[in-house]
Amino acid sequence: MQKKIYYHDTDCGSVVYYSNYLKYLEEARTEFFAEKGCSIKELAGQGVLFVVARQEIDYRGSAFYGDFLDIQTKIGEMSAVKIIFEHKIYNQNNKLITEAKTVLVCVDNNIKPKAIPEEIRRKIS
Repeated sequence: MQKKIYYHDTDCGSVVYYSNYLKYLEEARTEFFAEKGCSIKELAGQGVLFVVARQEIDYRGSAFYGDFLDIQTKIGEMSAVKIIFEHKIYNQNNKLITEAKTVLVCVDNNIKPKAIPEEIRRKIS
């Protein structure tokens, strides 16, 4: 996924504010699902929700106002109820800015763990 950095993404020093990376990772995962033919909104309507259970981020460099980021997202591991996403974010000079790992758990409308439907598992694998 490509992401342009706007002024509102940055702090007073024109550096991307650290918590904004969480939004970028969320957007990248949503796009990942969409590219595989899975709509997060439609899944939620069917009682298939994904919640973040764990987030790890290693900041390797800074991104700045006006930069273009390439956010690479893949599945590192998947179990019956859990998906571990691995992310790498590079700037327009192909410099690694951030590495992250996100653990999503599939839950029902009552936020109780549930098995990831087989159709979804096939599509995203």
